[in-house]
Amino acid sequence: MFVWSKRLTGALLGLFVLMLGILLLNKAPDNTSDLTIYTTGWMTLNYLGLIVWVFVWMIDQARMRGKNFWVWLVPFILAPLPTLMLFVLFLQRRIRPSKIG
Repeated sequence: MFVWSKRLTGALLGLFVLMLGILLLNKAPDNTSDLTIYTTGWMTLNYLGLIVWVFVWMIDQARMRGKNFWVWLVPFILAPLPTLMLFVLFLQRRIRPSKIG
């Protein structure tokens, strides 16, 4: 893969561990359940991690195929899952050979 590097992966894992530590050390207000706060935070943290992973994967796939990824950035931010599906379909379309001369 072009985009993933040990430095990027280490930084993202470090950020995940830091955010998880903050989540675990954060005390819930008296009127809410600790489990609700922890579960919501855990799901949010994992969702954001997945979004970052998919984003980097999309950049990598576009670079491997010589396509421009940045036109997909705004749709990806607004609706990640449908954009991912359209992106995969776009990359899988059959390329027509060009007629020379």
